[in-house]
Amino acid sequence: MAELTPEANRAARAILKWSVRDLAEKAGIAFSTVHRFETSGTATDATKDKIKAAYAEHNVEITNGEYTGARLKLMRKLP
Repeated sequence: MAELTPEANRAARAILKWSVRDLAEKAGIAFSTVHRFETSGTATDATKDKIKAAYAEHNVEITNGEYTGARLKLMRKLP
């Protein structure tokens, strides 16, 4: 899985139309932790994993192409 950056985090929240409080609740972490990460880039790997897991549960993944970002994963329909 790609590295979570503050920019990618904000992009993923925008895709889901989540506030910082929404993300904190879904990831099971404190609001202040999400706010600190988005403003300073400081977070433990465990915190980043919780954030990425919250997004994955809602079909959003963090990507690293030429730039960091996020995308909505399309669900493939079975025949």
